[in-house]
Amino acid sequence: MQRMRTWRQRVHRTTPVALLAILLQAGNALAMTVPASGSFAYDLYDIGVNQILLGPVGFTGGVACMCVAAILAIRQMILPAAGVVLGGAFLLRANTVVETIGALIS
Repeated sequence: MQRMRTWRQRVHRTTPVALLAILLQAGNALAMTVPASGSFAYDLYDIGVNQILLGPVGFTGGVACMCVAAILAIRQMILPAAGVVLGGAFLLRANTVVETIGALIS
């Protein structure tokens, strides 16, 4: 019985240290860039990001999300309202999100 107890104490001491070591381990950093102009990927990027996400469709979607979040908050549905607010904020601030995608992503 004593042997099992000392083993458990040792496990309880080493587990947080191992988790901390895993979390602090450095990883590779990746960055996304805009595709080259004239390529098929740039056409998809232009339609998906510049015309839809950053255009009137994205703005309208963001405003609609905020309206839905207000309705959910009035109905005391706080968790779904919080998720919808985050999505709406993403759509309304899509230009800064698109700019930071080019930053380092680890």
